[in-house]
Amino acid sequence: MNGEEMSTQQFDENGASVEADTVRALEAILMVAMEPVDPSLLAQLLEQPIDVVERLCAELASAYELAGHGFQLVKIAGGFRLQSHPDLASYVERFVLDSQEVRISSAALETLAIIAYKQPISRSQVSAIRGVDPDAVMRTLQARGYITEVGRDDGPGQAVMFGTTQLFLEKLGLASIDRLPGISEFVPDASVVEALEMGLRIVPQSQVSNVAPDTDI
Repeated sequence: MNGEEMSTQQFDENGASVEADTVRALEAILMVAMEPVDPSLLAQLLEQPIDVVERLCAELASAYELAGHGFQLVKIAGGFRLQSHPDLASYVERFVLDSQEVRISSAALETLAIIAYKQPISRSQVSAIRGVDPDAVMRTLQARGYITEVGRDDGPGQAVMFGTTQLFLEKLGLASIDRLPGISEFVPDASVVEALEMGLRIVPQSQVSNVAPDTDI
């Protein structure tokens, strides 16, 4: 039974198009999720009971497997996620190793520096600091072995927290993360900041007009 047949069967059994829309929404969420998504969170997002979410995920997993896709839906670490099929690992490994030959970008270096100095840190926290979505860059850094998941936040949603790896230390020749140079070495002192602020300050036009021009006497 393929994915289309599964959706049609769900529509016929439930007598409403709501479940078909739920399946599409479920697939969309799992497609962009970077870590396993807890069934309770899926239930909240989809506004469906947990048992319905569990059933839909199981049916989707079976449909993908029967259709012979190169990916599968699995339940791991207490949540659901899409991942490449195990029998295609050699191709995925070839792709990852090939991508590692490309030089690391400035965006990746910035993100890596943030993680190194602020770890443990979540994706959303990195995004708040950089002001851009860091997902693609963080996937690259994780694939290269420079960062890894080190735990989960205690707050709502239990976001995955990231930190640097032993490989990161080896590349920099550091014995431990404590050996990173102090971040204050890269931050200008107060006098420099004040000079920049004064130089960039915009003077209101009214103040400019009230100042008498210099004249030679």
